[in-house]
Amino acid sequence: MNIFDIIGPVMIGPSSSHTAGACRIGYVARKLLPSKPVMAEVTFAGSFAKTYRGHGTDKAVIAGILGMLPDDLKLPDSLKIAKEEGLAFSFSTAELPKSHPNTAIIRLIGEDGKEVEIEGASIGGGNILITKLNGMTSVFTGEHNTVIVAHTDAPGVIADVASAFAMFEVNIGNFRLARPHKGQLAIMTIEIDGEATTQILELLKRQPNVTQVVYLKAH
Repeated sequence: MNIFDIIGPVMIGPSSSHTAGACRIGYVARKLLPSKPVMAEVTFAGSFAKTYRGHGTDKAVIAGILGMLPDDLKLPDSLKIAKEEGLAFSFSTAELPKSHPNTAIIRLIGEDGKEVEIEGASIGGGNILITKLNGMTSVFTGEHNTVIVAHTDAPGVIADVASAFAMFEVNIGNFRLARPHKGQLAIMTIEIDGEATTQILELLKRQPNVTQVVYLKAH
């Protein structure tokens, strides 16, 4: 156990699960969208669905979508700021019996018309678990530096991506591939030891069949 586990994250309250974690889920969604978001649809389930207004979970999620982190002093004003920046947003609730009690589904549309949808849970202490990305299982926590590579499923793509990390002596700590259908869109979720430098990310983007590369630094 480290001191972070004891005192929790630096954040704007009232709750690490309902505020800090929710903000980080929104922040991940924003990072995965290639352009500025213009519409956000947020669905809360479990405890989030019952208490999101009173605990400020709605403000926290929108703050993350705006690019704020949990300790941003502007977080309590995020709904107002979102309207000022032209972000249309809505909240709804749903029952997801097999999901974590603090679950949010976020669908974003960017100004270029592209979309992203994630399902994530706030699992305590400001920590999160992303369980779905665009309908595909893609489990990662945000506790480690993570590179997400969207690509067309084709022979050699995984080897090319792994070689790019090896070339810069960056070790892959955890790897997961989501591939619902052979030969179509697939997503690699890669947790790494160390940093993904600009050179690595640019090399990954130039690989054949790679369509998007997103780098999520650990909080």
